Amino acid sequence: MIYILLGLYPFIGTTIGSMFVFFLKDKLNEKVEKIMLGLASGVMLSASFFSLLLPSIDLSEQLKEFRFFPSCFGFGVGIIIFVLIDKLICKYQKNNFMMPLVVTLHNIPEGMAVGVSIASLLFSNNLITYTSVLALSFGIAIQNIPEGAIISMTLKSQGKNKFYAFLVGVASGIVEPLSTLFTIIFTKVVSFILPYTLALASGAM
Repeated sequence: MIYILLGLYPFIGTTIGSMFVFFLKDKLNEKVEKIMLGLASGVMLSASFFSLLLPSIDLSEQLKEFRFFPSCFGFGVGIIIFVLIDKLICKYQKNNFMMPLVVTLHNIPEGMAVGVSIASLLFSNNLITYTSVLALSFGIAIQNIPEGAIISMTLKSQGKNKFYAFLVGVASGIVEPLSTLFTIIFTKVVSFILPYTLALASGAM
């Protein structure tokens, strides 16, 4: 049950943010949004190292692989994936119709990061702590609150029904627990790739 909650926190954050459409008349306060994003960035930056990259290096050593190759390779791939996603976001950010789709794509690597950290907690002999996984999941959840609010509030400003705007915001976050679950299952089946996926998720973060 506790692992299910770890996987659901980011989705819960998106849902909370999407609910703002029912309570705010205009938009999320800019200062509040910046504080939330800053807090999430700090948590995610530290968690990406302590919860993802460092365990990747340690696990590579345990598996008698070249210590830094899986970490460097996975980290580089993670960065490339997110750079491509960010370019897609920049391309369509002025198109409000595409925004929910772009945010949804943006959420997939985040779900994978939570999934691979949970998989490491379950399968890698305590290389990662529950507190580290919680920090990562909670940091993503905080970041997702303004994301969900932006989607629902934007749709509302376009004249969409509040409930419809809320549902679209929620739907943008549903990919996170799904990608989390997929990553856990995939990592369990192919456990030798865990150092690579840990580093990939760190690069994405």
